[in-house]
Amino acid sequence: MVLVKTVSKEKPPFTVSDKVNQDVSVKMKNFQKMKNYLKCCCVLLVIFVLVFMVSMVHIWGQQEPIDDFKENSLAVSQRCIDWDKLQTASLPNLKYAKPSALQLPRTDVNILTPWLAPIIWEGTYNYDIINEQFKQGNYSIGLVVFAVKKYVQFLPEFLRTAELYFMVGHKVHYYVFTDQPEAVPNITLKTNRFLHVVESEPYKRWQDVSMQRMESIHQHISNQFYKEVDYLVCADSDMKFNDYVGVEILDELVATLHPAYYGTERNHFPYERRGVSEAYIPADEGDFYYMAAFYAGTVKGIYKMTQVCYDGIQKDRKKGVEAVWQEESHFNKYLVYHKPTKVLSPEYIWDNGMGNRTILKKKRFIAVPKNHNEIRN
Repeated sequence: MVLVKTVSKEKPPFTVSDKVNQDVSVKMKNFQKMKNYLKCCCVLLVIFVLVFMVSMVHIWGQQEPIDDFKENSLAVSQRCIDWDKLQTASLPNLKYAKPSALQLPRTDVNILTPWLAPIIWEGTYNYDIINEQFKQGNYSIGLVVFAVKKYVQFLPEFLRTAELYFMVGHKVHYYVFTDQPEAVPNITLKTNRFLHVVESEPYKRWQDVSMQRMESIHQHISNQFYKEVDYLVCADSDMKFNDYVGVEILDELVATLHPAYYGTERNHFPYERRGVSEAYIPADEGDFYYMAAFYAGTVKGIYKMTQVCYDGIQKDRKKGVEAVWQEESHFNKYLVYHKPTKVLSPEYIWDNGMGNRTILKKKRFIAVPKNHNEIRN
């Protein structure tokens, strides 16, 4: 047997120089690790900043044009509410007939659209209930009317009847757009009723006056209206109030059925049918034909609508196109793709020259007899 003797090499003694070198090596490794860590942090920070900027650009692009609407201010203030101290407002003890879940309030007319927006007819609601509910919000209503050139002659009757029948008992701001401020009648207003006169340009063509209303309303919402009112009602000046018009007409976006087309098929509607116009509506689309002589909505709802309509009017002008019924054509186009949340029956726009209808229990807002050609020219 051969014995193999293993000889182990003895390690040299550990010197101070070796320790220094080892410490330096460790520090260099730690420094390299820290350097790599900082690089990663910087890369992540850059990525985070880029993602944040892209997100903010997207948010700003989707943001409403007006940041300080009352709705937004209310939403911010609600974060500071002491929820335990909130009190629930309740209706007064009203006396009224029990509603039925099985029987319609009226069977001679349609009272609901396919998208569940109510169609407002006399006899389909209890005004006392909705009026008391509305009062709890302490809302203000703006009534916008344009009286340019010869249309200023209708202002006295318009304002007189509005004081009698429009939003009785509620806070109302009248906004009169006119090229003749001195012709606006100085009528006595009830408590919490205010008259504002806004100078407006007297365009030569009545069609231009009509189309300019969308821009004027849009601009003044952002400059003034949103600070003073919660709802806007827009009406023609050559009309008068003939019966009570109250909070039943208010919602996010409200349009009125045209009295000449409320019972006709869509192929008879005077929509803009030329594809070249921004107001174009295909033959197989559309629900009702609405009249732009009386519509309403929240300040935000009207702001959105007037912005889209005015943009369409401007695009048409650049193409040398004018929609068949000017602003009303663009208004109807908007409502095809942005359904109104409430629809008003022809009670809210009627012309006695059309005779009477048994379905009309009330004629709340009616046309003043006139010669259209004489007034427009």
